[in-house]
Amino acid sequence: MGSTEWVTPFQLKDAPIDGHRPIKVRVVGAGYSGIYLGIRIPQRLRNVDLQIYEKNDGVGGTWWVNRYPGCACDIPAHSYQYSFNPNPNWSAFYAPQREICAYLQGTAEKYGVLRFVKLSHKVESCRWDDSRKKWIITVQRTDTGETFEDVADVLIAARGNLSDPAWPNIQGLKSFQGEAMHSAIWNEKYDFKNKRIGIIGNGSSAIQIVPNLQKVEGTQLSCFVRSKTWITNPFGDNVMKKLGLDPTKLEFSPEQRQEFDNNPEKFFNFRKIIEVDGNTIHDISIRDSAMQLGAVGSFSKAMKGRLAKKPEIADFLIPTFGIGCRRSTPGPGYLEALAEDNVDFITDPIEAITPTGVTLKSGRSVALDALVCATGFNTSSAPPFEILGRGGVSLKSRFTPYPTAYLSLAVDSFPNMFMMLGPNSAIGSGSLTVILENEGDYVVKCIRKLQKEDYASMSVKPERVRDWADYCHEYFKTTVYTDACHSWYKSEGGCGDRITGLWPGSTMHALEALRAPRWEDYDFESVEGPGVNRLRWLGNGWSVTHMPGEKEDEYLGDPAWYIEPRFLDVPPKGRPEDDEEFKMRPFSH
Repeated sequence: MGSTEWVTPFQLKDAPIDGHRPIKVRVVGAGYSGIYLGIRIPQRLRNVDLQIYEKNDGVGGTWWVNRYPGCACDIPAHSYQYSFNPNPNWSAFYAPQREICAYLQGTAEKYGVLRFVKLSHKVESCRWDDSRKKWIITVQRTDTGETFEDVADVLIAARGNLSDPAWPNIQGLKSFQGEAMHSAIWNEKYDFKNKRIGIIGNGSSAIQIVPNLQKVEGTQLSCFVRSKTWITNPFGDNVMKKLGLDPTKLEFSPEQRQEFDNNPEKFFNFRKIIEVDGNTIHDISIRDSAMQLGAVGSFSKAMKGRLAKKPEIADFLIPTFGIGCRRSTPGPGYLEALAEDNVDFITDPIEAITPTGVTLKSGRSVALDALVCATGFNTSSAPPFEILGRGGVSLKSRFTPYPTAYLSLAVDSFPNMFMMLGPNSAIGSGSLTVILENEGDYVVKCIRKLQKEDYASMSVKPERVRDWADYCHEYFKTTVYTDACHSWYKSEGGCGDRITGLWPGSTMHALEALRAPRWEDYDFESVEGPGVNRLRWLGNGWSVTHMPGEKEDEYLGDPAWYIEPRFLDVPPKGRPEDDEEFKMRPFSH
């Protein structure tokens, strides 16, 4: 006789097809990305236990932490905001840190995000438990020192790539007896008046700090610069000219701001021109393109003009690499400050830091009262807390020798984990905030799929991560980003041959790539375990939309939602192909 095979008969799931099984989501970080998730997850999903852990004592992310003098966004503020919450009241074209932080705090309050935020909660480690299909998260309360464990179905790292300060690796740094600070850990109480100040670096932060400290009474600045860099004309020049505004006046008058507030059409048109301008200069990133070559000529001329008082600085600063290889910065006032008498522009390498200043490799000593390290962030490394995926593999090891994540969002062997503004997320031109919005929308779709279709886990396939890495590497070969420059866009601390900071394409390219998840690029595990009917999620034949509510003639949804005007897609008469929506943007599944 043959063996008897016991098979559990299939049973329908006694729930509607569009139900909402409970799911726990934990977000690390309450900056631009974390706040966005704190809006869209409760808006679009139901039955989600959501918490957002923020290590600082306020929301705002990098805009809460960075408080150095002159700190501001270096792209037009009207392109550095949530698309659904535009601010007509920015005081300047490049909004200052305090306003951006206040905007983020106001947005969080306006849309109820603070209900989910746990301030002064620092995530110390995250570990995937494959037997439970859960993330085990260790959290420390920074105000009390208490440590506890939390459990989540989905983990989202929304800490950004400008959150882990990178100190310079210079002998003797800790021996300095004066005031030493990093641009991201600023001592707002320190009085710079009549001080000898050393500033290491000439990236975005230093370019904003120098003109502000140069104006402080009695200061003598020593700017230690090793890298060449382009100081570009302000990004908004063309936009402001198109609108009849003076590009040299970067602040908005109360009257202009009032007009933006009172005239929504004018305000929208202003925003539209900024976005079009940012998205139509993508060709500048292509090596030897007409736009790149033209910009090199005009920017070289402009830099030489602004440094006419000290032409030797222009000779050193103006690069041979293309515009954009390093992050381009408008730098209002920076070159003019370098040309002032109280600023010493030093290109000799630093040999060591001493208790009273620095010594240079040339043998020269520079006495200092304060030392400012404007040396950026660790952008090509894993988060500063441990993340262990399936089989105990660490994210740090997966990000060695260079970080990579499928569509910048997901890493194989790390189920149910997503990254906002992960590797290859930033952009050379265009709006960064619209990219993070689309990344957030992608993640919300993934959470809903897990919840609705009864999946315990989803994990990107390793071959898709490899495909993505190969695509990125090949794409950047023809761009200026692979020119010979030191840049946080690159792997290995800015010296590697991989571009890990930028999206491989334009902003518009990113929006289309993130538009509809390719589920075939993921492996899924059912909450019921292996071998189950994968269509059990179809439920009991009911939909939430027509299930009776508590009161008579009340339903849990709308039994006739499909005829509501907001859901209708009415085609043009006679020629449906003339639909303006699909002329603006091609249809996608």
